[in-house]
Amino acid sequence: MPKTETGTPKMKPRPIVRLGIFLISHSLLVCVVCCTAGVLALLLLPLLAKNTYISENALMPGSASSMISNRDISEANRLASDLSGLNFEPQDAAALESRGILTKYMSDLGAEVSYHKFHHKPNQFHPLHFFSSPDSTSSVKNFSCSAHGLNTVGIIRAPRGDGKEAIVLVTPYKFGKRGATYKFGKSGAAETLSLSIAYTVFSLLSRVTWLAKDIIWFVADSQYGEYAPVEAWLRDYHLPVFTGLGTLNADTCIKIDDLYVFEQKSIAQRKISDGFRRAGTMAAALILKVADRNELLEDTLNIYAEASNGQMPNLDLINIVNYLAVHRQGLRVKVEKVLTLLDSRWLEILGEIFELLGKVARSLNPGWKFGISAADYIEGSATLASSLYYQALGIPTGPHGAFRDFQVDAITLEISPKVFPHNKARHNEFLLRGGRLVEGVIRSINNLLEKFHQSFFLYMLTSPSKFVSVGVYMIAFALLVAPLPLVAASLYADANQLDLGVKNTKSTPTATASDELDITFRSWKWLYAAREVFLIHVWGAAVLLLPYFICQIPNCSPTSSTVIWVFLSMLSLLILYLIGVSPSTHVSISQPEEKGEWAILKSATISVVFIGLLVMSVVNFAAAEIGALLLVPMCLMAQPLKLDMKVGKLRSFLRIICNVVLGFVAFPPAAFFVVKTIFEGFDSIDMGDFWNWMESLWAWNSATYIYIGMVHLPCWVLCIHILLHSC
Repeated sequence: MPKTETGTPKMKPRPIVRLGIFLISHSLLVCVVCCTAGVLALLLLPLLAKNTYISENALMPGSASSMISNRDISEANRLASDLSGLNFEPQDAAALESRGILTKYMSDLGAEVSYHKFHHKPNQFHPLHFFSSPDSTSSVKNFSCSAHGLNTVGIIRAPRGDGKEAIVLVTPYKFGKRGATYKFGKSGAAETLSLSIAYTVFSLLSRVTWLAKDIIWFVADSQYGEYAPVEAWLRDYHLPVFTGLGTLNADTCIKIDDLYVFEQKSIAQRKISDGFRRAGTMAAALILKVADRNELLEDTLNIYAEASNGQMPNLDLINIVNYLAVHRQGLRVKVEKVLTLLDSRWLEILGEIFELLGKVARSLNPGWKFGISAADYIEGSATLASSLYYQALGIPTGPHGAFRDFQVDAITLEISPKVFPHNKARHNEFLLRGGRLVEGVIRSINNLLEKFHQSFFLYMLTSPSKFVSVGVYMIAFALLVAPLPLVAASLYADANQLDLGVKNTKSTPTATASDELDITFRSWKWLYAAREVFLIHVWGAAVLLLPYFICQIPNCSPTSSTVIWVFLSMLSLLILYLIGVSPSTHVSISQPEEKGEWAILKSATISVVFIGLLVMSVVNFAAAEIGALLLVPMCLMAQPLKLDMKVGKLRSFLRIICNVVLGFVAFPPAAFFVVKTIFEGFDSIDMGDFWNWMESLWAWNSATYIYIGMVHLPCWVLCIHILLHSC
């Protein structure tokens, strides 16, 4: 057994320690293998997608025959006809009368009807916007009567229920703002059709005996957008409200405008509840819309599921909608996809390669079900890219996002009807199919004894009937970030080994006290790197807060705001560099070796990138995945350009090119404009678009905004600092 210098037996390292030492010593090989495998795993996701299936047996979609009759269709047509007759009224009068008509129809069905007043809040940046939620009572302050909307709510109490659970049906409608004729191409017809479908279902549910959950029909006043009224109503639904309709903001609305008079008149005549009406805990919600566009071949159903910060509803909710739409109503179901990828040549080549590999695999063993057709791969990749993008963006794709913030599973159903000008039979058929679809979904949710929990909450769609689960798509991310701690440890070990050699050189009889002091400071030189990393991240936090002050500038266009933001960020970074980050600030303490200084800085930067990406993967995996694709190659490749220029070899020249390209692509504004150019063309580029994009992130409380400022941008600056290091 080998012994130490003192004669004691030398302990053999444990296997896990030996494995760690081996990986650290071969970190370059590990980087190449893991990064290549990570990108390949990402490209393989469309092939690894599985067919969707319904996990919760209690849902039983399609197990019962539809009960919607011609009577319900006739009543819905009569409602639409009454609303259409208001086209020639003045706008304000038409809005009042349309609410009255809708209220009358709800009341005639025996529903509990109430109004919900909300105030439109403009998007304004605030430093604490991400860490606090507005209070429901304070949110109405400082608003005038002219900036409010009025939602209409109808509730049907379940004959077999106890009032503890409810299903919500939402139909956005812009009261009195647009016409309501059925002639497509004229605005307003789509919203009227969505009201007709919802009323068809609501009319049926008011007289069935099998209903076990309360039904809430929420007609959202969408004059300020579709999201704002839903969010305001949900906030008041889950928070106590102690004021009725008649007293709400009465001191502000003392002018007795037409709307307030109408509210009081409606309360007196139709016995509308003067207060906020509630049902039970929301089991699920459906947002029903009819698209303004027409389909030439068949009726189409578009499903929107992405909520804030990458949240998704339970997959079973999408599964029952897809099953009923395809197998019961004969609708064509679609989800969003990146259309430009459908014509991508390189994606077509990849699809053909994977298709060929699949044929070879099946020829070797018929049981190997690897590979799909090139067309399916392209379409699956385009859908997966769309799902990844919208989840990473962190912005809801519809009003359903407001429900996910309250842990309620919800999706938006947008139906695009086939053209039926002046065809009453086709029109009635469309109402029947749409109504039966919603009825079937509500019947399935009504069967649940508990909330959705069986199926997946973390997934990405490659088609309406195929998905990639969290256990599969996490592999690509894990492979991309796996080399980071190994490279950080390798760089730190190499730097310490260099210092150890210097120490051995100086440990001679002629070594002076100053030499020993210098060696002592060398052992703590990682503090300088940690200090630089900390200061750059403080600067990143300051960059996040700059829009708060820029928004105070009156009449500032998005382009001007972008220029000011960039200028102030660069100015503050220059000042910070001169004060605290410049190497001259600690040159008097020690003069580290050339490689030691930038290597330890790179080690600290990679460690921060690793931690930041892991934390972001918990909050929003899609944003962490895209961030890893941009940051990891740049961090691993970063090396002072001066060193490569001294070598003058082809390999060094290629590394310089790679560093410059990666540095440009990883810069957030550059990445935004590159993606926008690829998807929309060079003519669509506008400097103010980046400000509008970032403004949308903070307006929707997207964690991606925090990630860009606190992780991505500071680490990009540190990598640029390493590239420009004065070796």
